[in-house]
Amino acid sequence: MLILQLPEDVLYHILSYLDCKSLARLSQVCKSIYRFVNRDTVWRSIAKEFLNTGINRDGTDIYPHIPLKERVKLAQNWCDGVCKRGIPLKWKTKLLPWLELDGDVLFLSQAADIGAYQLHQDSGRLQRNPFEIYSGHNADVCHFVLTDSHLISGGSDGKILAHSRTTDWLVELSGHKQEVNCLDSKDGLIISGSRDQTTRIWTLTSNSPRDTIPMYDRVWSVAISPTLSSFVTGTSCCQNLSPLRIWDVERKCVMEWEEPHDSTLYCIQTDGNYMIASGSSYYGVVRLWDKRQTACLQFFQLSSESGSSPVYCLRFSSTHLYAALATALHSLDFQQNPICIR
Repeated sequence: MLILQLPEDVLYHILSYLDCKSLARLSQVCKSIYRFVNRDTVWRSIAKEFLNTGINRDGTDIYPHIPLKERVKLAQNWCDGVCKRGIPLKWKTKLLPWLELDGDVLFLSQAADIGAYQLHQDSGRLQRNPFEIYSGHNADVCHFVLTDSHLISGGSDGKILAHSRTTDWLVELSGHKQEVNCLDSKDGLIISGSRDQTTRIWTLTSNSPRDTIPMYDRVWSVAISPTLSSFVTGTSCCQNLSPLRIWDVERKCVMEWEEPHDSTLYCIQTDGNYMIASGSSYYGVVRLWDKRQTACLQFFQLSSESGSSPVYCLRFSSTHLYAALATALHSLDFQQNPICIR
């Protein structure tokens, strides 16, 4: 019996024992095997073990339009640090910018306003002027996040504003005594961190915080897990405490990582599976972490010693990482020099 005469479920079971290089070699046998091996079903179990392939820990796929084989190629570039650097946007005045990605739209804060820019995904270039602007803070926007229905921002005025993305509806949440340095939101839950050394838990249905956690250090970054069962905090590392901590729903620390140079962590993002990207306070350094390892996986220095700037925000898609520094938006394109999986 020829291999292609086997039932498909038997073939899938056989191929599940092969790694990506073995699958690549097998796909070169003939056109029929090439078409079968290129199916997403064959690559799904492999993609789950790689970084930033779009497969979350709960099994959902956030990049369903990209073949899994192609994502495994890109994942090896992320792991090996193979990328092309660029600067798609500059500005003359030093700012504390924040950014978010939503498909082909990039949202970027500049002073007290947030602009929405059209993004060309293949090239990483931006439209020159924003097509929409969100405002309402009395001072600079420190941080904002996007949900399907809202844009939620925190400012140096201590306020949190929730903008509707479809109407003029706007709600204000007050509680922090100093700048709201960071926040995250999922399914109506909001986690905020402040210079006042507290992390607060909110909902969109109440103007007051549901819970307040004393951190004993300035809080610079937070991120909620996709399952809503835990969240991550990054602090300024001024009180001899581990700056990166994961909190479960009972507020217990369950895992820690050490920043190699004890720099302040300004921002973090996760792929929903194994990868964490962090931006620190010195020389525009971006680091990639694998949750299965305690050491840093890759680092990229985006600013020179003479023009040092913190990484105020970073966001990534399947192909690009964008980092906002004091005077420019930097990009890392991981489509360059892909690993040879034919």
